[in-house]
Amino acid sequence: MTTIVILAMVFLFVAFRLWSVLGRRTGHEQTIARPAEAAPAPIGAGRTLPESIAPTVPARSPQVEARAEAGVRAITSADGSFDAAQFLEGARAAYRMILEAYWRGDQEALRRLTDDDVYEAFSSAIAARKEAGQVLENRLVSVENAVIEQARLEGQMASVTVRFEADIAAVTRDLDGNVIAGSLTDAVPTHDVWTFSRHVRADNPNWTLVETDEAA
Repeated sequence: MTTIVILAMVFLFVAFRLWSVLGRRTGHEQTIARPAEAAPAPIGAGRTLPESIAPTVPARSPQVEARAEAGVRAITSADGSFDAAQFLEGARAAYRMILEAYWRGDQEALRRLTDDDVYEAFSSAIAARKEAGQVLENRLVSVENAVIEQARLEGQMASVTVRFEADIAAVTRDLDGNVIAGSLTDAVPTHDVWTFSRHVRADNPNWTLVETDEAA
């Protein structure tokens, strides 16, 4: 009888360990870090999981608008590592990285994070700013909210559109340091809509910024 009890206890222990490994995320599967941290990393690849237990998007998630839920599910089904919450964390960090790179005129950083069209737009604006003898001294005070507005999977290409609500303090100076416009003490509410894209089967987990716009 004692042997049976011991065996039953061993079975329950083993079953519990299997559940703890396979039935939930441990956090060690994550393939990327957030771009805004000391060790920048790609946007939103999330944690690697077998496709059979890939995460789904909860109905009426506050982070995902209703019209985007089907697209998010399609992306999750094609890429088991995709997780909407993790993606948004990375998108927030990328938003900061890209804006700050643009403000300081760091075209090399922009080249790594954006596609050709977006890069050319940023690059042209930087060139025009330099020609005018202007220097931006902007500061992203906070990203108040980030929501997935749209998501779609076309073939193997995934696209996710995020609406950012942020507070930005903006100052433009001339080459002598004189303030031309703006103030660092008054943050201005900003509403941007950015679209990121990635091939779901690519080895590179980075998402690329492919479109920018202002929220309507």
